[in-house]
Amino acid sequence: MTLQATQPVVQGVRYFLAHTPGLVHYGSKPVREIRKDPSLGEALRAHLRSFADAVAYPPHQVFLGKLAPETLDEIPRPWFVARANGVESRGPCGEIMPEEEFFALLKIMDHFELIWLEEDFLRDVRGRLAEHPLITEADLQRLGTGVPASRLTAHLTAEGGALPLRLADGRLVGCMHRAHDEDPSLFADVLLENLAAKATAAMALRGLLAEGSVRAEQVEYVIGSGEEAVGDRYQRGGGNLAKAVAEVCGCTGASGADVKAFCSGPVHAIVVAGALVSSGVFRQVAVIGGCSLAKLGMKFQGHLKHDYPILEDVLAGVAITIGPDDGESPVLRLDVVGRHPVSAGSAQQAIFEQLIAVPIARQNWRFADIDKFATELHNPEITEPAGSGNVPLLNYRIIASLAAVRGEISRSEIPGFMARHGMPGFSPTQGHIASAVPYLGHALQGMRAGSLRNTMFLAKGSLFLGRMTQMSDGLSFVLERNQSSHISSS
Repeated sequence: MTLQATQPVVQGVRYFLAHTPGLVHYGSKPVREIRKDPSLGEALRAHLRSFADAVAYPPHQVFLGKLAPETLDEIPRPWFVARANGVESRGPCGEIMPEEEFFALLKIMDHFELIWLEEDFLRDVRGRLAEHPLITEADLQRLGTGVPASRLTAHLTAEGGALPLRLADGRLVGCMHRAHDEDPSLFADVLLENLAAKATAAMALRGLLAEGSVRAEQVEYVIGSGEEAVGDRYQRGGGNLAKAVAEVCGCTGASGADVKAFCSGPVHAIVVAGALVSSGVFRQVAVIGGCSLAKLGMKFQGHLKHDYPILEDVLAGVAITIGPDDGESPVLRLDVVGRHPVSAGSAQQAIFEQLIAVPIARQNWRFADIDKFATELHNPEITEPAGSGNVPLLNYRIIASLAAVRGEISRSEIPGFMARHGMPGFSPTQGHIASAVPYLGHALQGMRAGSLRNTMFLAKGSLFLGRMTQMSDGLSFVLERNQSSHISSS
């Protein structure tokens, strides 16, 4: 076989949110803090918000493509009070699902009978899921008939390794079993994280395939970019959630593997996917990223302190399809990839130099030649009450300052540069999901409409979290409007 180089394009992106207030207390931070102070559990439950509030939350509507990011600059804070008007649970770029349906979705994705659901609850939610356009008859068959409430309660009392599944109102609707009595990698809490990651990524990919630009049978390779470490004591981080997602999405001709890079994972995976398409190894690649259940309620103490609702109550997933140039889809510029070499060190300015200044210098571009910079897009309303600051604002200040140091703008022009080339943060704090890719849907819309020329996507990773190195990580790429599309439409 002779491989022929081709220009890769990003054909589509789809996001998925699951509103899971009943699972917030299983987030890593709530588990630790409530163990030390059980009263925090009651305070947390008292601050959970409704599904209607989660749907109407303006940052969620931006994430799902219904509102432009810049809209948030016009909405007074707190945004959880403002509420977006006339919104629905489905937007141009994805949907948000209530926790009742998500618990049933977990059961559909469960191939090992790890999840039991109570029979009355299951009977009610089955009818709701039957109306969902992405749920098949085969999915509904996988739900089974459930177990009686008495059996569920007795089992949880006798089986210490199972986790109860409760709705936000406290109602017990199911449980998650462990798959091994001794291996912590197969305990119920870890398996719940992995299964939730699979379900959120699968719904994002199903939604993207349903749009029709790429059919499931055309996908040849799937790359998982999430943070979960799927495995057991022998292969603790063996992974390949990608292939498991391909299976439940009907991509029967696909192979796959996972790319691990902490918060930089999705950007690394997109560049790898583009390279595979460009080289001709695979014609059609999908990049997926499932949720990070461990990050639910990460900042809950800050929210309680300021009497906020618990805003970290959603799980997120993303799916992206990358293929050969179709003359319309935005082009993935592999010649403008920025990387963070070992020699660069971990200072923030050095990281941004490598991710932005170095790759654009190769093209003889200026900073202002990039219409938008998409970086870590964490919602500041989540991070600020906990003392973590406004992450996107800090990043854009560093980028603008670099432009000033290079003499491209004056110091007085920094605020204007930030406003033109940046954006407010709007993403749930779902780790890797928040790093750059939440803007991808808006970028595709803008480039296809002709209102946006290009965007640089850059992500950073904290490699020291693995306790193997003190280094940081980072990668960037430029997405550009397809010139063939621009010429044909002008």
